Amino acid sequence: MSNAQDGGRPEGPTAASSVADHLATHILEKLEPGSSLPSEADLASQYKVSRLTVREAVKMLAGRGLLELARGRRAVVREPDGSVFGDFLVALIQQDPKGIFDLVEVRKSLEIQSATLAAKHASRPGVAAIEAALRGMREAEAELRDGSGADEAELRFHRSDIGFHEALALASGNRVLIYMFEAMAVPLQESFYISRRGHELRGHTLEDTVSAHERILQAVMQGNGRKAAEAMRSHLENTERDIRAAMAMMAGPRGRTEPPPLSRG
Repeated sequence: MSNAQDGGRPEGPTAASSVADHLATHILEKLEPGSSLPSEADLASQYKVSRLTVREAVKMLAGRGLLELARGRRAVVREPDGSVFGDFLVALIQQDPKGIFDLVEVRKSLEIQSATLAAKHASRPGVAAIEAALRGMREAEAELRDGSGADEAELRFHRSDIGFHEALALASGNRVLIYMFEAMAVPLQESFYISRRGHELRGHTLEDTVSAHERILQAVMQGNGRKAAEAMRSHLENTERDIRAAMAMMAGPRGRTEPPPLSRG
């Protein structure tokens, strides 16, 4: 990369993007979270661009969630948390009706694999975490049936449902799956609202949801990867049917309405 003062191509957005791409590769391959980048002057010399171009490239990487910036300090490598990817998925779901079905397709690939690996590799603490989440779902569902403390019980069911899928991903032992699920956690909450409405429209209850999760857990405890995969696939296929029912209703004569805030994982 040449600086305009060196007789090369003038710098601009393309140069900054190029530096950002090269620097991102270096960060991911060579630097640990918490490490500081070299100074702007050193990076400018390394990439043969101006400090302004380096500064813009660093801002781009901060926007991607790779770096943390603070006034008067060098940029620091962030621990990956999937937040940027998660924000993209939330925007996709909110702006494009097809986005929620794209998310379900991704879930089928990732969560079926997650269930399969959890059945093969889950430790006792891992299984205990999945059981705890399922127990939370059961208790919240029972309270909702009794009509006591509905708002608080709905929130607990929602959190426990998310917790079940998170614990399953952790039990898989696959770091990429764990990262991807973390990235999907917030957009999943958005999709649960729509899924819950369709679940009711199709004549199902939260007890059905709990039962679907129970079948997944039983297969994991049996160490049966094939059965765990089948249970997760069945659960997600029903989730997709719920979403289609809800989307059809919201596209009807009365127009789109906001579904109730209750989890349906």
